Amino acid sequence: MRSIWKGHIRFSLVTIPVLVYNGVDNKGNLRFNQLHKTDSGRIRYKKHCGSCGEEVKHGDIVKGYEYEPDTYVVMTEKDFDSIRLESNRIVDVNAFVDIGEIDPIRYEHVYYLAPNGDIALSTFALLRQALKKSGKVGLGRIILRDREDVVVLEARDQIIVMYKLRYPYELNTVDEVPKLKAEPEPDAAQLELADTLIQSLSKPFSEIDFTDRYRDAMLSVIQDKIDGKEIVQVIEQEKEKPVIDIMDALKRSIEEAKEKK
Repeated sequence: MRSIWKGHIRFSLVTIPVLVYNGVDNKGNLRFNQLHKTDSGRIRYKKHCGSCGEEVKHGDIVKGYEYEPDTYVVMTEKDFDSIRLESNRIVDVNAFVDIGEIDPIRYEHVYYLAPNGDIALSTFALLRQALKKSGKVGLGRIILRDREDVVVLEARDQIIVMYKLRYPYELNTVDEVPKLKAEPEPDAAQLELADTLIQSLSKPFSEIDFTDRYRDAMLSVIQDKIDGKEIVQVIEQEKEKPVIDIMDALKRSIEEAKEKK
């Protein structure tokens, strides 16, 4: 695995040379190209100017920020280079918090940190073991791909895992989502059965099946087409299910869950 970033972790006066590796692998995702229906030629896209209609070469494209409708301020490479934040090559850890305080909706991406060279081994191990002993995670900042991100550092499996967090302004507020205005009080007996059903279906997270069934089925269809097989799929019409009493449904669900166990 090739590292995507090289720099230092710094907390107080301690600096540790580290390498950052991508923790997510998207190579397994299925990607389809757009083809011309008549001859299977790849569809290519050309960039055209919305004002004059001419095709624009890569070297003639600049970045602009729209501060008013159809009004832009043009940014040059010099403008971007003028922003030299200290965290360009430093993960500056400035606080330690309980990981339970971080709302899971803030997590965006995961990376793995490893020591960069033998000289970093002892200090990297010191930070990792200190994090593990404290039960805390470190909060810092890093610049990746032309933007500064807040990150969380957690000790795990002889490495340090780095999670990139979303900024609060990136999240829509729950106030924009329709919610129950006056939540009805559930029937006590129904609530008890619902809780029993939850307990019946409970299992360790490690036992959950995370097989990507759609991807596997699609790969099977693709392989069949490569092998020249005719693809025939019979989709059964779903029969209309009768409306049943909620108590009866909960009781049946509990029995089915017990049988599966």
